[in-house]
Amino acid sequence: MLRTFGPRRLEDGRVLFTVHAPACERLVLRIEGEQEQELPMDATADHVFTAVADVPPGTRYWFRVPDGNPRPDPASRFQPDGVHGPSQWIDPAAYDWKDQTWAGLPKEEMILYELHVGTFTKEGTYLAAIDRLKELVELGITAIEIMPVAQSAGRWNWGYDGTNFFAPRNTFGTPDELKQLVDAAHQRGIAMILDVVYNHFGAEGNYLHPFGGYVSPTHQTVWGDAPHLDGDDCEMMRDYIVANVRYWIEEFHFDGLRLDATHCILDESDSHIVADVGKAFDQMQADLRRELHLIAESNIYDPDLLRSLDAGGYGFDAIWCDDFLHAVAAETRPEEQMSDRRYLPGEDIDSVLRRGYVFRGTFEESRRRIPLAEDEAVADWESLIFSIQNHDFIGNHPDGRRLHQVTSHDAHRAAAALMCLLPAIPMLFMGEEFASDKPFYFFADFGDAHLRDAVEKGRRREYPQHDWTDTVSCLSKAAFRKSQIGLREKGSAETLQWYRELIGLRKKWRKQGLFAGANLQARWDALAHAAILQYQHGSDAAFAVIRLAASEGAAADVHVELAGDVQLSQCALPMRDPNCWALGTLGVIVGEGQIRGISV
Repeated sequence: MLRTFGPRRLEDGRVLFTVHAPACERLVLRIEGEQEQELPMDATADHVFTAVADVPPGTRYWFRVPDGNPRPDPASRFQPDGVHGPSQWIDPAAYDWKDQTWAGLPKEEMILYELHVGTFTKEGTYLAAIDRLKELVELGITAIEIMPVAQSAGRWNWGYDGTNFFAPRNTFGTPDELKQLVDAAHQRGIAMILDVVYNHFGAEGNYLHPFGGYVSPTHQTVWGDAPHLDGDDCEMMRDYIVANVRYWIEEFHFDGLRLDATHCILDESDSHIVADVGKAFDQMQADLRRELHLIAESNIYDPDLLRSLDAGGYGFDAIWCDDFLHAVAAETRPEEQMSDRRYLPGEDIDSVLRRGYVFRGTFEESRRRIPLAEDEAVADWESLIFSIQNHDFIGNHPDGRRLHQVTSHDAHRAAAALMCLLPAIPMLFMGEEFASDKPFYFFADFGDAHLRDAVEKGRRREYPQHDWTDTVSCLSKAAFRKSQIGLREKGSAETLQWYRELIGLRKKWRKQGLFAGANLQARWDALAHAAILQYQHGSDAAFAVIRLAASEGAAADVHVELAGDVQLSQCALPMRDPNCWALGTLGVIVGEGQIRGISV
């Protein structure tokens, strides 16, 4: 039976405080306020400590551990003063939901939009984000993926340094305000996905050690302590992760979770923790009767993650597969490698277009490049999430520069066309749709001087290919403030209209039954330096020819010969000439019908 974590209200109105503390012989519940209280906690044989107190919502409290220090609740629902302050009792029944008719979003309709709450608006709050939902509806977005909100140290952070896994970040607002954002999105037909991090605890504000059982005694990561997921007495922490998974879906009504860096979750158990997460989702899907989505960041193609539980897989329904992003970058930015895996111009984009991936691996099978000649098996297209930029790809550049800033507006729009017109799930990064001129820096706000120094040096060590001189410090307020995406009206109206047309066309093709991996024939024409997509479903057909960038040795112009009665789309770069479809070094032609041939 799954353990419970955190405080809960009893039928008589009092609050039951519960904490798992395998390393403790005694604990004291300390209640803050005008009438400060210290209540000795009762313990079970397996070191589960409880105490009952008659306190109102908003009450702040600590657990006093045996060394005498007060510590936050390992399952705190809110840290109003941050990671170093007391926990706060939050009544989960206080929020009045309005999304009772929301049934969720089918995966095939998903068009994702990744955002960071703190930089999505000037105010950087859950409530302020509600005001921009109308923009996303007009764009055609159907799902939002929020970067992690679990409480992390400091005034600003990307979110991947969380230490209080159950506590929504205090600088963005209250837990009820996060619920209000989810509720508002549902009322506008937008699904909400939350990014969660289970591969490590943040390096600052981790007060779990004195409780025992939460931190691995054998594993360590470069980012912080690893959770205790294997070996002796790991069951409690495994239940903690599963309880956290259920918490975000059941209490906050999120429609899915994206598990960060699943390949970096250190677990040598016979059954990996991601299998437990998959089982929890399978049960919630049956219980809640609404569409739920379990997404893995795997970096590369991992077929086991997508395989069903019944077939011995892990039950995820989509994965971040960065092969597409890096293969596109190899064409648009061949001089710069953004991954420890090397991507080859021409060859790798062809592999992605033909089968969906370049590299493959599982928890049991080493990750490696799989040549087309070795295996042409096509991935499950509809379960891959493709992007042309995301928080990592932009933020790992020392100047936080976006795709149109390191290439050109036309190259950006051409890459967007390729992303949107493939059957994989497209994901935009906030501001991409209007070519925001604002950077997106990596930013964090640690108080520990040694940690601050290690972060600065680590960034330079991890990306030695960059020139780090005269860059904005990732620990400065400027890095955070300058990363706010700004107003849509300050961006490119042409790019915004381009994205609207692409998303509209994608939805139209899907409604026609064209938009499926089984209907696609795609390849990279090396001589034309162009991606060629052709869809066929019954008597319906559609095509796209996309040149991503100028390339040494590529033909200056490509001529596309159309077959029969072709209806051309508005999605075209450069502007259409009805008498001659000659694509320059950058160009896009899209239409319904077939192409007869391509010549250079």
